[in-house]
Amino acid sequence: MKKNMTSRAISVAACLFVICGTISASGLVTAAPQGGIYADAALAIAVRGQPRSAENIARDRFRHPRESLSFWGLKPGMTVLEIWPSAGYWTEILAPYAKATGGRYIAAVPAVTRPLPAKFADKSVYGDITTTVFNDSSGPLAPPGTADLVLTARNIHDWMDTPGMVEKAMADFYAALKPRGILAVEQHRADPRPMTKDASDGYMSTAYVIALAEKAGFKLEERSEINANPKDSKDYPFGVWTLPPTRQSAPRGQPPNPAFDHSKYDAIGESDRMTLRFRKPG
Repeated sequence: MKKNMTSRAISVAACLFVICGTISASGLVTAAPQGGIYADAALAIAVRGQPRSAENIARDRFRHPRESLSFWGLKPGMTVLEIWPSAGYWTEILAPYAKATGGRYIAAVPAVTRPLPAKFADKSVYGDITTTVFNDSSGPLAPPGTADLVLTARNIHDWMDTPGMVEKAMADFYAALKPRGILAVEQHRADPRPMTKDASDGYMSTAYVIALAEKAGFKLEERSEINANPKDSKDYPFGVWTLPPTRQSAPRGQPPNPAFDHSKYDAIGESDRMTLRFRKPG
């Protein structure tokens, strides 16, 4: 009996090492010999981490963070540059992940006057976050060829009404990435219907986004249906912002309409989205 219990204990310990690796004296998670499993386990820890807000955790069923980041190719030790993190849905995961695995997280905000929320200044939780600026007149996002992964999540449509900004975005992303670096894209998807002028309702054509990236020099490596939502009919009074989490109920610039019935839009959930992985040649 004791022999069997000892054997089981050894087997469990061995499995835990293979899945999780070890934690060094410095606090960094170090890879197990089978490094292919390690990244997923480290990511699982970050996704389940205590620093995440209850509001963001509740959105995981629509945003699929572990699956999306795995698809995009996130690995330990990467320098990750996120474009317009806003309230920090991805920051809550990526910054602790970078801290734990010896990587680096860079947040490109719209302007110095619109920084990350104050909580991200806590280095004991989020590490040493670097902040840069991305807008229609900003300079380089990072020293050329230094980022491993650039993430732009649900914001390409925001740049469509500023002439030349989407082209500048793709050129800036390309310049920041190392050869063989990854451009990760999550974007509200108009397909199968046509995209409206300047993506004014927030939805974009997959073919249009792919063409933008390829014109800048990227190669489409793979696309995924991780963030598909077949319930999304894409025909709402206030565009994609009618859906959660924005739940817009009146035209922009007007106060919310207390009589607006959100129920059928809440039942749809968050938008149908394309999930794309591009590679910088090299």
